[in-house]
Amino acid sequence: MDPYSALPFPETAFALTLVLLLLAPLAVAGLALINTGLGRARSAAQSLLGSLVLIAVAIIIFALIGSTFAYPPVGYLFEIAGVHWNWIGQGHFALSGFSSETVDTQLGLLFEFLAVAMLAIIPWGSGADRWRISAGAAVAAILAAILFPVLAYWVWGTGWLTQLGINFGLGEGFVDAGGASLIHVLGGLSALVVAWLVGPRKGKFPREGLSTAMPGHNASYVLFGCLLALVGWLAWNMAGAVLWLNADPTTLTVIAVNTLLCAAGAIAATFTLTRIRFGKPDASLCANGWLSGLVTSSACASVAKPAEALIAGIVAGIITPLLVELLELALSIDDPSGGISVHAAGGIWGLIAAGIFATQPGQFVAQLIGIAAVLGLFLPIMYGLFWLLNRVLPFRAEADGERIGMDLHELGGNAYPEFVLHRDDSYR
Repeated sequence: MDPYSALPFPETAFALTLVLLLLAPLAVAGLALINTGLGRARSAAQSLLGSLVLIAVAIIIFALIGSTFAYPPVGYLFEIAGVHWNWIGQGHFALSGFSSETVDTQLGLLFEFLAVAMLAIIPWGSGADRWRISAGAAVAAILAAILFPVLAYWVWGTGWLTQLGINFGLGEGFVDAGGASLIHVLGGLSALVVAWLVGPRKGKFPREGLSTAMPGHNASYVLFGCLLALVGWLAWNMAGAVLWLNADPTTLTVIAVNTLLCAAGAIAATFTLTRIRFGKPDASLCANGWLSGLVTSSACASVAKPAEALIAGIVAGIITPLLVELLELALSIDDPSGGISVHAAGGIWGLIAAGIFATQPGQFVAQLIGIAAVLGLFLPIMYGLFWLLNRVLPFRAEADGERIGMDLHELGGNAYPEFVLHRDDSYR
């Protein structure tokens, strides 16, 4: 049997997809750098080391457990009213037999390894400056072992969301080639739960209705991370289209252009909005807008036209800074990286936009069903699991650790030992 037979353009498609997947980790690297730059200087080394640790834990746990349920050719199912509902994969344990799988299955699992790596560090940024590495690693393990594999099978495997078109005539079923739902919405919701459980940083909300500005320590890290993420995202969206939508390689240029337009439209909107509101553009919010545009493109770049992608990006760029302000001032949620606004809201908007711009009848309804499934099923389960974990392994560092910085507290040394790191007045 020809191992390339499962791909529409055998050797060429395999080589192209593999190259794209080798570039895709730049998106993860860019996100890690953004998270670090948006945190405090005295926690910079802990932030980057934590990203590496969480990525490693997520990959190992996914290899040992999660991959069994995420993308096998067969799965467990039940029947209601004559309709089959596939709910979880039934594959080989701990990647046994991986080398004998067809190349499309191997590439699909490689894509999922990268996806779970990005997912793991989204909540890490929202818990910055007060979240312990050990607790972050435990959360990454839960995401990689339980939550991500189930949703990955529903979205990228042969799960019930992909069968909405066949079973109920809803377009092509739930469509999400770039993983907006199972990476960004799931990651953004986990960031929300983490922010709830660890609470705000000391001095962030001195009294109700008042928020203290705690700007990120290095805007250069943040903005360079945005540029780095762009390269990875271009590869990510094109690889996802080939793997999950069987996209013709001749359509990949349009997908790349749509990704650029989403990001460009988003940062243009955020730049304009913050300049009007504050008199000058805000660098960190513009970075959040750029990243939100990329997140939006994960869902809609493969189905939208260029003009539609630009509109989707502009809307994302408007939503993001407004939601950041709402969460902070109205709800007193401390999210240093903006993970909730960027990933959860950006991902949801991208999935909605994909339904709006799709030409197939019923596609919009299929997208709404997928969003409802993530919000209605995974958010409560996630909150329960994280709450129990927090009782066993407390998420938040001791008060003294937050005061001196997570670098000294967890690593015994600062990222910038030649600089004097001033104390916060809130700790006097």
